Amino acid sequence: MEKKETEKQGKEEKNPFLNFLKELIPYAVILLVVVLIRSFLVTPIVVSGESMQPTLDGGEIMVLNKISKIERFSVVVVDIGKEKIIKRVIAMPGETISCENGVIYVNDKKQEEPYSQGIQKDFTKVTLSDNEYFVLGDNREHSLDSEELGPMKKEQLKGVVIFTLFPFNEFGKLEK
Repeated sequence: MEKKETEKQGKEEKNPFLNFLKELIPYAVILLVVVLIRSFLVTPIVVSGESMQPTLDGGEIMVLNKISKIERFSVVVVDIGKEKIIKRVIAMPGETISCENGVIYVNDKKQEEPYSQGIQKDFTKVTLSDNEYFVLGDNREHSLDSEELGPMKKEQLKGVVIFTLFPFNEFGKLEK
């Protein structure tokens, strides 16, 4: 019995490259899992600018859920070409949105917006198609959003911001 073990150990010692590969396998699997999770499920993002104040501040680190269902008032990341912006979904596909005297109306119903600050500029009615969303920043006076850029296509919405990682005093689920 000891002879077989000694032979086995001898073979392992003779091929250090094979031993090295065997040691790397768990790390490669972990790396692959992390890459897949980050690519398809969740990824960290950093808030930039003041367009989502008072809800989010620049420098906050958040978690973006790439498979969450997008709902009205969800905070989302939008791809607008060269950059990604963080905004709030105000109107959903097929709805009509307008702003009169600084008040947002969706399907002619006044929207209560306790999260917003500043005065929203008026805009005429916009009817969204089946794959369009209307997004606005919470800081209405300092935000580049659907008011200027127009409705966002579903493909442009990269996911829903769900969790704050940093600063630690804000750590936890993002409350709408």
